[in-house]
Amino acid sequence: MFLHTHPYPPFIPAQASKLIVGTLPPPRFTTGELKDGDVNFCYGSRDGQLWPILDRLFKLNLPFETTTTAIEHRKNFLQERGIGICDIVAIAKREKIDASDLGMQEVVLRDIISILEQYPNIETLLFMGGNSKNGPEYFFRRILRDKNIDFAVVDPVVPRIHSFVLPESKRKIKTVTLTAPSGAANRAVGALPAYKEMKQKNPKLNTIDFRILQYKPHF
Repeated sequence: MFLHTHPYPPFIPAQASKLIVGTLPPPRFTTGELKDGDVNFCYGSRDGQLWPILDRLFKLNLPFETTTTAIEHRKNFLQERGIGICDIVAIAKREKIDASDLGMQEVVLRDIISILEQYPNIETLLFMGGNSKNGPEYFFRRILRDKNIDFAVVDPVVPRIHSFVLPESKRKIKTVTLTAPSGAANRAVGALPAYKEMKQKNPKLNTIDFRILQYKPHF
């Protein structure tokens, strides 16, 4: 079994008001066998779409290369915008060494609730994927159940919005479940009624364009 450990600690600026929450980067980030074009930082896979989406959304002109400059550009953006990143999975085991969430076994989760209590300005969690098995919202719901914390529906339409109250500070936190920024999620995007409607009006629209429109109000 491959022990898939998260290679990056949470990156959370002191003033962060939003927190990006995913699962694990591809195993090559754990082993250090990066590909050309990977960035050695959260969501740095050359195949991932989060940074290309943010690059277009905020006109960042980010470098997509395996350099310290590329890392610093991303950290500076997060600092300036008050956005943190704290993936929910710390460790998982895999029989097959790939990036599939479904392939994760014996998953150890980070204590997101305690982390949120430490950062009093965080008011929104941005899930990079939904409630399907081993997705970030799926694991977060497990944490809430274990702690007997209610997860209230605010808006059931994709991107779904929920809220919950932290047990110690009694602070109310909003969660937004965004469509995962991965190629594997493109089929799910194509099945969304909103995407089909937009595609009919604008045949040139693609799944990246759709995500940019979906992400924009929440970043």
